[in-house]
Amino acid sequence: MVLKFLLATVIAQVLMFASNVTAAPHIVDKPVLWNDYREQLTLEYAETHYGKSITTIEPRAVVVHWTAGPTWESAYYTFYDETRADGSGTVNVSSQFIVDRDGTIYRTMPENKLARHVIGYNWCAIGIENVGGEGNVKDLTDEQLQANIELIRYLHEKYPTIEYVFGHYQQVAARESGLYIEHVDGYYSIKADPGEIFMRGLREALEGEGLKFF
Repeated sequence: MVLKFLLATVIAQVLMFASNVTAAPHIVDKPVLWNDYREQLTLEYAETHYGKSITTIEPRAVVVHWTAGPTWESAYYTFYDETRADGSGTVNVSSQFIVDRDGTIYRTMPENKLARHVIGYNWCAIGIENVGGEGNVKDLTDEQLQANIELIRYLHEKYPTIEYVFGHYQQVAARESGLYIEHVDGYYSIKADPGEIFMRGLREALEGEGLKFF
């Protein structure tokens, strides 16, 4: 009788734990080119812009973008090579995730690799690129919104160090987080992605989950 009671208690605890664990969304791994050269360029970028000799990050924030392009492939092949296409010889732009218009999530590099997607925060931020926003048109889909919600929940559970979620257009407001670092004078950009409507949807869906929005 005692053994049955103990067994039932253990099963109940396991079921309770399982019910509190966020299921990982379906993620398709589609890695960009990462080799010794990209590693070197990433290290140089981190040292120049952040004064940090790192190529991996401890995630503190998730930054949400749009690609300003029509397909996930166009974003993927923009990110693929090690160096920027402008001939600067610096590490290429990139993001850890691309979300297609149907909600498919592509992981383009390990989540804790430093990606170049947002000035001032790459040293601690995971980037999510959403296909759309050509001409700054706010056209991201409901499927993308749901995929972002599920992905951010998964990331927050996997990396409890994540405190903040913000859109690329909120990069100045996000400086109040204390995470912003930039050692190159005059290096900045003005962005509109992914739009206020999309970020409002994320904030409302994730309210009460211990994440801070701007």
